[in-house]
Amino acid sequence: MTYRASFVAMTVGQALITLIDFAAIAIMFSHIDELGGFTLGEVALLYGMSGFALGAADLLMGNTEQLGRRVRDGSFDAMLVRPVAPLVQIAADQFALRRVGRITQAVAVLGWGLAASNIDWSVPKVLVLLATLVSGSVIFCAVFVLGGAFQVLAGDATEVMNAFTYGGNTLTQFPLSIYPAEVVRSVTFIVPLAFVNWYPALYLLDVEDPFGLPSALQYASPVAAVLAAAAAAVAWRAGVRRYRSTGS
Repeated sequence: MTYRASFVAMTVGQALITLIDFAAIAIMFSHIDELGGFTLGEVALLYGMSGFALGAADLLMGNTEQLGRRVRDGSFDAMLVRPVAPLVQIAADQFALRRVGRITQAVAVLGWGLAASNIDWSVPKVLVLLATLVSGSVIFCAVFVLGGAFQVLAGDATEVMNAFTYGGNTLTQFPLSIYPAEVVRSVTFIVPLAFVNWYPALYLLDVEDPFGLPSALQYASPVAAVLAAAAAAVAWRAGVRRYRSTGS
């Protein structure tokens, strides 16, 4: 019962902490009507989609953050000689269900954003939304794995990794229309975070791309997820192949 109470407390605590982020955005909207052409409800849609994707990826692959420590203390060596794939061991190591708090909060904000946004629903839009939630989670999982592969080689690069995971989530919580075109292209064609929520949201809201990029990108989140996962798999194999034990 003690463990159950601790789990509930940590889950609720994490949900409340992450909810403060959106509360800050809501307070900002008390002084403005739109941000980059998006209302508070539409920003909530972006926020919820991105938060759900990061939360699911953090639940599944968040332990890759600890790879730098494992490389330094030599415990990664033990993973390499076991019959189970190292990445599976890392994902399952100290699996923390308390991280579901981030997902719960994101779902709540997403639900409100969907209700508050003026979306003309259709079957294709429902399918795009569902596919985006899965694809966005895969994209963030790929970013976690890419960061893990880099840590295997660099020894400790947690902050660099966090810049792309949690930093990427912060960037995509807001309409990309507030950023320079160079930033939008980089999160479209280099690190495909724009497919986590931005392009699908343009389709759901029937909004034209302010940067004039092809409308086909609005349906391309599953393709981006497959490409990101493939790149992460290649990088992970390359990192493990080139790994040199610390001798610890």
